[in-house]
Amino acid sequence: MPDREGREAAGDVTGPVHIVGVGLIGTSIGLACRRAGLEVLLSDVSSENVRTASGLGAGRPFVPGDRPGLVVVAVPPDHLAAEILRALDDGSATVTDVGSVKSGPSAAVEHHPGAARYVGSHPMAGSERSGPLAGSAALFDGRPWAVTPHPGSAAEAVAAVDALARLCGAVPVRLSPAEHDRAVARTSHVPHLLASLVASRLAEAPADHLALSGQGVRDVTRVAGGDPALYGQIVAANADAVLDLLGQVRAQLDAVIDAVASHDRERLVGLLSRGVEGARAIPGKHGAPRRPTGTVFVSVPDEPGELARLFAEAGASGVNIEDVRIDHDPGRPVGLVELVVDETRADHLLASLESKGWVAHR
Repeated sequence: MPDREGREAAGDVTGPVHIVGVGLIGTSIGLACRRAGLEVLLSDVSSENVRTASGLGAGRPFVPGDRPGLVVVAVPPDHLAAEILRALDDGSATVTDVGSVKSGPSAAVEHHPGAARYVGSHPMAGSERSGPLAGSAALFDGRPWAVTPHPGSAAEAVAAVDALARLCGAVPVRLSPAEHDRAVARTSHVPHLLASLVASRLAEAPADHLALSGQGVRDVTRVAGGDPALYGQIVAANADAVLDLLGQVRAQLDAVIDAVASHDRERLVGLLSRGVEGARAIPGKHGAPRRPTGTVFVSVPDEPGELARLFAEAGASGVNIEDVRIDHDPGRPVGLVELVVDETRADHLLASLESKGWVAHR
C-alpha cells in the first residue's frame, strides 16, 4: 500500500551514497543527499558530467577503494541492468535504480547471489531539461517516489530505499515491479506518446494556424519536448504495458472517428464525458480528492514587477491560489494569467482584483 503519511522508515541511509550516472536525476539525488549531510560519491561515463555535478556540490568523484553503503543507479534504460549487476558484484552495498521501468531490472537480478540487496525505485519527478546543470536538491520535494521490491528483496534494503526517498523530500509509494510498470504506462508513457502525436500535427502547420495556439495546445503538448532517444528507450522497455493501453486508446479513437463521421453528437458527448471523469480522478493537492475549482483570467502587462504585484494583491484578497497558468498574447505585450482557486472563492477574487484596477474576467 502507498505510504503517504511520512512515517519514519525502519532503516536509514548508511555510509556514503554512490550515484552511478549524474544527469538530471542523479545530480538531483546527490544534491538532496548533500543537503541532508551525507557523503556522496559520483561516477559517470562522462567525466565532464562528474566535474559539473561536483562543481554544483552534488558530491565528489568516486575512486576505487570507496566503500558505499548505498548505490543509486541513474543511467539510461538500455544500461540499467548491466550497471545494477555491476554494483551488486562490486561490494555489499544496498543497490537501487531510478529507472522508469522496473520489471526488466528485477528480472535481471533474480538469480544473482546479491539479489536480496537490490530494490528498484522510481522518483516521479523530472524536467524537459537534462544533464547535471538541470539538477536541483528540491526536485523531489513532495513528489511520489515508487519503491518496488522484488520477492527476494531484504527488509533492510527496502527500508534503506524508503529512507532515501524521504531524505530527498519525496513520499515513498510501495508497488510491485509489474504494477509500477502498468501504472507508469497509464500515467506517463502513453500520455507522452499521445502528446508527441498531437505535437507532430503542428510541425508542418501553416503560420496562420499556429498563430491561434492557446494554452490548451501548450498544455497537451508540453511533455512532447522531452528527449526522443531517451523516451524511445523507456517505451521500448515497457512495451507490454504500453501496447495494452495503446490498444484501448486505438479502440476509443475509432469510436471518436465513427461518432464524428456519423454526426452522432450524443455518442461524442459520452466519449468526452469519460475524459472529464478521468481528469477529475487525478489526485489533487497532497493526494486528496480534487475539489471544484474556478478560474479568474487577468490581463497582466509584460513588464517587470507586474506579476509579483498581481500575486501580492491576490494574496491580500485572502484567496489561496491553487494553480497558475500564463498565456502570452502574440500581438500585444500582455500576458493572460489564469488563477485557479476554490470555486466558492473565485467571484470574491475577481471582485477584489477589479477593485484594484486589474482587467479580469471569469
